[in-house]
Amino acid sequence: MTLDLAQREAHWRKTRNLMVVHLVIWFIFAFVVHWFAPALNNFSLFGWPLGYYMTAQGALAVFVIQLFAFNRQQHAIDREFGVAEDE
Repeated sequence: MTLDLAQREAHWRKTRNLMVVHLVIWFIFAFVVHWFAPALNNFSLFGWPLGYYMTAQGALAVFVIQLFAFNRQQHAIDREFGVAEDE
């Protein structure tokens, strides 16, 4: 399906906004949580310091969940504009 200029711009705007949101989430869990890890170590979770748990385990879990969420959200945008791949 071919989109006209207005539809392509609307599709790109939604895709760009989705990408920016996910990059902000990625930045928070890749850098910000690590910057505050020493302060988080004052608390513990399952016997481990919270800073260690959030940086070593929590960030990785968020990244994997984020991949699936991004895929699902982008597919919804593509379906909305009629450019989704055949399933």
